Amino acid sequence: MKKLRVGILGATGTVGQRMIQLLERHPWFEVSAVAASDNSAGKNYAQASRWMLEMPIPEPVASMTVQPCQPGLDCDFVLSGLPSSVAEDTELQLAKAGMPVVSNASSHRMKPDVPLLIPEINPDHLDAVELQKKRIGSRGFIVTNPNCSTIGLVFPMAALDRKFKLEAVHVVTMQALSGAGYPGVASLDIIDNVLPAIDLGGEDHKIETEPLKILGRWRNNQFANAPIRISAMTHRVNVRDGHLEAISVQLATKATREDVEGAIRDFTSPIDELGLPSAPRPVMLLESHIQRPQPRLDRDRSQGMAVVVGPVSPCAVLDYKFRVLSHNTIRGAAGAAILNAELMYRKGLIG
Repeated sequence: MKKLRVGILGATGTVGQRMIQLLERHPWFEVSAVAASDNSAGKNYAQASRWMLEMPIPEPVASMTVQPCQPGLDCDFVLSGLPSSVAEDTELQLAKAGMPVVSNASSHRMKPDVPLLIPEINPDHLDAVELQKKRIGSRGFIVTNPNCSTIGLVFPMAALDRKFKLEAVHVVTMQALSGAGYPGVASLDIIDNVLPAIDLGGEDHKIETEPLKILGRWRNNQFANAPIRISAMTHRVNVRDGHLEAISVQLATKATREDVEGAIRDFTSPIDELGLPSAPRPVMLLESHIQRPQPRLDRDRSQGMAVVVGPVSPCAVLDYKFRVLSHNTIRGAAGAAILNAELMYRKGLIG
């Protein structure tokens, strides 16, 4: 098949670099344009980027000229790794110009007609795209993926809500340094330290609200949030990649520990039979050892696209507790956006 051409917005940043790396041998997509800030525009990509990944820059991309983030890019759709501070206007401008935008930024996630998409959980939310096209008056549109910690959290939430109905969730995150981008957190702030309340509490709010949209329903041309209470506390820790989360849940239906583990282990999704190149099967891996998962040992499982759940045990305050680990720049960012694009291709929304 002829590959679809992909433009990368924010191509020199942490997420943009991951997108380029993950697309190097993608069977459906190829990078045809790289775009970044005015400081980088006009330079070739190798000169403009401070490449942070272990493998070298893919040769075709290294020699590309970095372009401004504006309409006119030579591509079929764009993947956006832009920071939220500039993403809102830039992505909307491209969508209005007719371009499908698959975004990792938070700017449009909670808009009333923008899908906040995890293909294994809420693929039907893509139905909102048609209403969004009418609003912006274009064949272009925006689809977003969630916050990097939200993605790890929502998988066991979805499995348990489907089987037992969830009433409440308490989550404490330990989030990797790469989630802050480059140059990120100052070394004197993070060495011998843990930084609470990421983004002065803004991260807490994202984790408390985004799952409700994801686990909710698209009906009557609007999103109806899931009726679940969520309390989140976030922390930045001295780990390069991999967000670890400690989670306690309250269920509406009585269940044994074996029932809860079975719901996680046996989770299936509507996309399992679509053959999407980036979709792991199974998407959730259940660990039995009390000291797993660990970022260094588990973040790269299934090429970084799986969510690893630690052993389930009774909780003295709620019902059950466990830990979840996900690779924040792959499953939580670049890989999530690419998987969204794969589903959109299968659904005929791009290409």
